[in-house]
Amino acid sequence: MPELPEVAGLGAFLGDRLRGAVLTKIQIVSFAVLKTADPPYTVLEGRTISGVQRRGKFIIIDADGVYLAFHLAKAGWLRYTESPSNAPLPRGKGYIAARFEFARSRQDADGGESHLGIDLTEAGTKKSLALYVVRDPEEIPGIASLGPDPLSASFSLEDFAGILSSSSQQIKGLLRNQGVIAGIGNAYSDEILHAARISPFAIAKSLDPEAVRVLYDSVHNILGAAVEEAVGKAPNELKDAKRSTMRVHGRTGQACPVCGDTVREVSFADRALQYCPRCQTGGKILADRRTSRFLK
Repeated sequence: MPELPEVAGLGAFLGDRLRGAVLTKIQIVSFAVLKTADPPYTVLEGRTISGVQRRGKFIIIDADGVYLAFHLAKAGWLRYTESPSNAPLPRGKGYIAARFEFARSRQDADGGESHLGIDLTEAGTKKSLALYVVRDPEEIPGIASLGPDPLSASFSLEDFAGILSSSSQQIKGLLRNQGVIAGIGNAYSDEILHAARISPFAIAKSLDPEAVRVLYDSVHNILGAAVEEAVGKAPNELKDAKRSTMRVHGRTGQACPVCGDTVREVSFADRALQYCPRCQTGGKILADRRTSRFLK
């Protein structure tokens, strides 16, 4: 699942290439992807792109005051091309959910146009990728309910401490809760907690002030470094860049790069977390989430 750093990378990439381009054609392929009906998506055609922004895990494209927003969910991705195909796509088939074509004036002696294309794709049978066309991004429930952005200059240690002190939730789940803090998912919450040397099952309000400070710094350090790594890369490079920076997430059975202990896993119905026992749980091995005694 793309998280804050990858979405930031995609947003920067699209902003550089789409700003000033005209959206010339839209094909909605998936029956389920479009979540809004007013305004109709066709109003976007012929509009000039004035900017691209990120909100949590959402990318928002500003087309002359009408906004095209999308959330890639668990299995969605974005494919970019500078040689778009004009062939119509059959609805309800394949992994392409939506296709967008753009034109922009070339800055050369010919004064012609260059053409760009974006496909939103989704693997698997569970379709969660979401596309919205709105007059105000706050009309989208998932955006309106977002918590603060952890990399915002206004998100202070005091704000973070206040969030943790009022929650009886396990810290792993709290970091992933988009209504509490926007943009962190399964992978980066594993990495943040490993860097902070905190158990994923620790109760948020049980953390002492020093642990809260270390965790706050880890949020900024892990996400900040990942954003720096992601920005400037093309979409087809971002997944490998993400995997290359992970120390524990997705590395079950490998050696922890900090202490050398074996990275362990706790499996859930639809996901898994990874952690280092020596770094995070005092050497204790966590059992399956449904039967383990939560470590604080």
